[in-house]
Amino acid sequence: MNVRKIDTFSGHRDCVYTLISDASGSSFYSAGGDGLVVKWDMAKPDLGELTARIEASVYAIAIDPATGLLWVGQNYEGIQLIDPVQKKVVASMKIGAAPIFDIKIWREKAFIALGDGVIVVVDIPAFAIQKYLKASTKSVRTLAIRETENELAAGYSDHSVGIFDLETFNLKKRFQAHTNSVFTASYSPDDRYLVTGGRDAHLRVWDATAQYTPVHAIPAHMFAINHLAFRADGAFLATASMDKSIKLWRTDTFRLVKVVDRARHAGHGTSINKLLWLSEGDWLASGSDDRTISVWEFRD
Repeated sequence: MNVRKIDTFSGHRDCVYTLISDASGSSFYSAGGDGLVVKWDMAKPDLGELTARIEASVYAIAIDPATGLLWVGQNYEGIQLIDPVQKKVVASMKIGAAPIFDIKIWREKAFIALGDGVIVVVDIPAFAIQKYLKASTKSVRTLAIRETENELAAGYSDHSVGIFDLETFNLKKRFQAHTNSVFTASYSPDDRYLVTGGRDAHLRVWDATAQYTPVHAIPAHMFAINHLAFRADGAFLATASMDKSIKLWRTDTFRLVKVVDRARHAGHGTSINKLLWLSEGDWLASGSDDRTISVWEFRD
């Protein structure tokens, strides 16, 4: 596996915490500690477009594919809906004082993960809170959706994972997944596996087709795993860590195939917080505490 840095996007004034694709998949958005929501075009890396200026750190953003609106989690204030074309707030909702760590959109529902252990379910057409889901008193750090079975996985700071039914909102299963906080979770594109990572620096693989039985427990990094992301074809999984490295894994064996770091590839100099596979397929974006976003090309 060969890797090269395509470009570096700079302009944020604080840590970059989140990255998402735009509705078309040709560009992407970033946000972080400076409260800036910025749109980037791969063809114009030096010309980031300011979409919104939020008066607090932003850990989570999502895009509603039905409307194209950005859902921005403004810490200690709530949710703001941003029209990215007109660059203005079209709606807002206060949902409590806890930080917002993740937002997932599923059909006409938005699921919002809070630092007080609550998952807030918002009815999108009504833009109203429909339900509060609580399975822990500790932070909900990450959410993942399993489309084929209508399941929502939530990773908590009490080291557990909860599995909810997306339609009834019932808690179907809860299990201890790590020895410390669960920071990131994602289903494989075929919905067979749930993969989790967290503060214990381990990567854990669960067979979702067999009641989430454990498959692999891998000491993947030296420090916390902040995020993981499957490539669209499911062949590779990328992990990002507080140890300043990105690692690429084959998903048929979960064998490590590449390490990207500062010494070998002029990688990030501080913690890497978020990853995003871009529409080009072999390109991966990474956001870091060093205030930059790098884009990497991986080739067999």
